[in-house]
Amino acid sequence: MIEIDGAFYRISKPGFEMLIPRWEGYAPETADEADATITLPDGTRRYATFMTLGVVSKIMDRQRDTGECLSGRYFWCSDLIVIRDPGFDSMIAAVEDMIALGEIDEACALLPSLDEEDVDR
Repeated sequence: MIEIDGAFYRISKPGFEMLIPRWEGYAPETADEADATITLPDGTRRYATFMTLGVVSKIMDRQRDTGECLSGRYFWCSDLIVIRDPGFDSMIAAVEDMIALGEIDEACALLPSLDEEDVDR
């Protein structure tokens, strides 16, 4: 289920919850990139950046012009999950698969618990 929660899309599934910032011009059906916080049932939180191959290509083309990353000869992004097709459904399917295969811990960085974040403030 996808619902709007203030500045976020909240996606609730049986095995996780995912928050994705609402960006102007991006809709759940067509989003070709998104940053997400994934919360597992035990409260563990993970971070992921989703992009299609098209987005990666556009970034590398832009970097070719700006001179970044050896003029676009490489691209990196922490916690990157590349999806073939745009849309939240592709992102959800990737997370479900990574959880089922036990790969979510390796693919997505661990975020502090909400309690730890409150203490640090």
